[in-house]
Amino acid sequence: MIIYENEHSFIMISQHDHAKISGEIAQNWRDDFFNGIERKEEVVLAIYEHDRGWIDLDSAPLWNNQEQKPYSFENYPMKAKTTYYKAGIDEVAKMNKYASLLCSLHFASFFEKESNPIGQQFLKEEIKRQQILLKELNILGEKVEEDNLKFHLNMLMFCDNLSLYICLNKPGVHKLEEHLFFRNGFSQMFSFANNQRIHAHWINQETVSLSVFPMKRQLQVQLEFKEVKKEDIKGNGLEKAYNDTPSSIRTVTFI
Repeated sequence: MIIYENEHSFIMISQHDHAKISGEIAQNWRDDFFNGIERKEEVVLAIYEHDRGWIDLDSAPLWNNQEQKPYSFENYPMKAKTTYYKAGIDEVAKMNKYASLLCSLHFASFFEKESNPIGQQFLKEEIKRQQILLKELNILGEKVEEDNLKFHLNMLMFCDNLSLYICLNKPGVHKLEEHLFFRNGFSQMFSFANNQRIHAHWINQETVSLSVFPMKRQLQVQLEFKEVKKEDIKGNGLEKAYNDTPSSIRTVTFI
């Protein structure tokens, strides 16, 4: 679950709904900026589906007693999180091997400096998965294929982060008040942007401008979310309050 807190409510966005926005960004990526475009369908699939492991978890959000707020993707209990990461990658593998390789690389990157044994074990198992897939897909030792894979992973991470940008920030927020993840731009760099960070900022409550625009044309997306009232959580518990709250739609245009 992606969450930010207001005075009287929590804005709650399911990971799979966020991933749909990531996929729309990827689907609209400029062809001349898309290395290895012959794999476009597989790459877009990976980006659309990368968070599907969260579907079951997000249907029953958990309350964090210590922080007195719902658990988010940032602090969700490690055992459950890694179990469902694996399950999600397994599901993508049934759709497409290359897409599952990208998802595995993406989630494994979260644990490269992990000290928790559960996270370390997840990383170890995913590295094994990756080695098998790299051989099956005939990528090992093929420089062009390896370079394209790095680009596609970078693209997944960028699309993921650009979607997170509109999920974690209040619409129209001033640059200095953005979530810390994004104040200095996105860490993924591309040759079409002269290997410099791409920066986003809100022009108004419905429009986000990018310093370098990788899409074919301006893109309007519909982000589904729930504004769950704190008083409802207090009275009914988080899961019931969340499920009883109707969904809302936020329209955002990238330019």
